Amino acid sequence: MSALLSEPGRPRLTWYGPAGERIELSGAVLDNWVSKTTNLLVEELDAGPGTRVLLDLPPHWRTAVWALAAWRVGATVATDAHAAAATADVVVSDRPGALDLPRGAGVVAVALPALARRFDGDLPPGALDAAQSVMTYGDVVGWAPAVEPSEPALEVGGTPVPHAGLVAAALGAAPVPAGSRALLPVADERAATASALLTTLGVLAGGGSLVLLRPEPGDAADRAERIATTERVTARL
Repeated sequence: MSALLSEPGRPRLTWYGPAGERIELSGAVLDNWVSKTTNLLVEELDAGPGTRVLLDLPPHWRTAVWALAAWRVGATVATDAHAAAATADVVVSDRPGALDLPRGAGVVAVALPALARRFDGDLPPGALDAAQSVMTYGDVVGWAPAVEPSEPALEVGGTPVPHAGLVAAALGAAPVPAGSRALLPVADERAATASALLTTLGVLAGGGSLVLLRPEPGDAADRAERIATTERVTARL
C-alpha cells in the first residue's frame, strides 16, 4: 500500500454506480478502508496465508477494498462462488442467503450502496454485517501475518496467481502508462470480478488512479465520454 501513501491526497479510486452514485477515494482514504478491513480479517476471522477468501461480489469499489485487505494478510482471493463456496474459509457476499455456505466459514454480508449503514437483508447465523463492523476497527493495521510469496493470491479462471507474481500479473492486465488516470467500464457480473481486480491493482501499482464505471441501461450515449472529460481521464481500459 506504500504507493497509495506517496500522494495521499490524490484520488486513487473513483466509482460511478447506479442512480448517479459517485464515490471518490484518495490514497489516504483507500488505505484507511483497507487497513480497517485488514484488521477485521485478522482479528475477527483469523485470516492469513492459506486462508481462502471468496469474494462473491460484482466489480465494485468495495470489492477492491476487500481484495486489497485479503492480499495484505497473504490470503487467497477467489471470485467464483460455484467453484469456491464449498471450500472457502471466509465468504464475503452481498447475497449470503443465496449461497450454500460451508460449515465453519466466516461470513461477511456486504451492502454495496455507498450510504448503507447496515445490510438490508437477513443475516445468516453468525454472519458479520460489514457496514456496521468494518468502521469499528483501527485506521492503522495493528498486526498482519507475513505474506508467503509462493501461496496463491488470486484465482483467475481456475488458475492461481501466486503472491510473488501478483503485481506483475496486475501490471500486465493494465497496459497503461505509469501514473495514468484510467477509465475502466465494468459490468454488473461476478464473472468479471477477478479481471477487474487485477486491472485495478495494476493501475494502482503503476502509481495511477482508476475510474470504475458501471454502465446502466438507458445511459446516454455520451455518458462515458462526459465522465472521462470530467475526471480528466488519460487512458482507457
